[in-house]
Amino acid sequence: MPQILLVALGMMVLIIIALIFSENRKAINFRTVIGAFIIQASLAAFVLFFPAGEKALFEISGSLSSLMGYSGEGINFIFGDIGKFKFGFIFAFHVLPIIIFMSALFSVLYYLGIMQWVIRIIGKGIQALLKTSPAESMSATANIFAGNTDVFLLMKPYAARMTRSELFALMTGGVASIAGSVLIGYASMGIELRYLVAAAFMSAPGGLLMAKLLYPETESDQIADISFTHTDEERPINIVEAATNGASSGLKLAANVGAMLLALIALIAMVNGMLGWVCSVLGFDGITLQLIFSYIFAPVAWLLGVPGHEILQVGNLLGQKLVLNEFVAYSSFLPLKDSLTEYSQIIITMALAGFANLSAPAALIGVLGGLVPARKSYIAKMGMKVILAGTLSNLMSAALTGFFYLIASS
Repeated sequence: MPQILLVALGMMVLIIIALIFSENRKAINFRTVIGAFIIQASLAAFVLFFPAGEKALFEISGSLSSLMGYSGEGINFIFGDIGKFKFGFIFAFHVLPIIIFMSALFSVLYYLGIMQWVIRIIGKGIQALLKTSPAESMSATANIFAGNTDVFLLMKPYAARMTRSELFALMTGGVASIAGSVLIGYASMGIELRYLVAAAFMSAPGGLLMAKLLYPETESDQIADISFTHTDEERPINIVEAATNGASSGLKLAANVGAMLLALIALIAMVNGMLGWVCSVLGFDGITLQLIFSYIFAPVAWLLGVPGHEILQVGNLLGQKLVLNEFVAYSSFLPLKDSLTEYSQIIITMALAGFANLSAPAALIGVLGGLVPARKSYIAKMGMKVILAGTLSNLMSAALTGFFYLIASS
């Protein structure tokens, strides 16, 4: 089968999966669903097929790269020669501090009202085009720039009045996207920044697409408008306090990322060692966790149009992302990057760009359930379906990007 037709088939399969697991297929608003798909596809086409879009993406990527350079000043001041790559690339010194800097920057932009202005413009556009509610539109847009925890906090005043479908869309947007601060962290690892930026913007319509297929609206909207403003108690006194608050939040996030990577990579090595011992006792070649992931998720890689000789490698990374998390998967991707075709590199970058993994339901219950205790049981009930929606959204972004890459390359 021609590669481009295979990718088209893959997109159809993703939609069919969402329809199979839909809570109420009869209630699906296909105007919203088709509109979300068109926007998601248009973003992929714009940045890959049209010179103006490609130029815009390079400009945005260049600006973000400059921000990475500014963060280097702080890294060099704190860590000296280690921060200047004289001892090679060290994750703890070259990636985690960037997360702290970007968190401080976003906090300042939020304090100045710039972030709310941008979110409101894009959110109103999505609302007008898709006829989604203000709560869904604004939360989906906010997730392009902010982390899911930050967005949940922003939506806290409204969450108790959101319909079940709106709350599902809020959670889906949170796991289908990547925080702006973490996005720069991925880029500092060596992941292609322009595709990360494309993935971030495509996550808004992509998340709504899958959310509205899996959990369509059956209730009346109770929220007329969304205003992302600080309460008097929450608002920083000045811009310096805003920056320091953001840096403190970024430090917690960076520490969590570092601790999580250390633990999970060590656990993978331990499991592989145990599997190797069992295999040696039984007298056959060693089986690793990565090999298991490769074969389970190879069909998904195949449906995304990945060349046959690379589907096991890509399948392994998709499995690591779902079972572990995207940081571990990206870390495993980097040593393989240069040995893969450009097409596979793009697919991996897009497909891994989201927080949807098997540990996410616990985070949703802990964070969002803690903010809205009355909805905690619903959040717990829908946790795994939210992960399905986020994963399908990421895979759709990858498939659409691959589809237009093939058109542009032909």
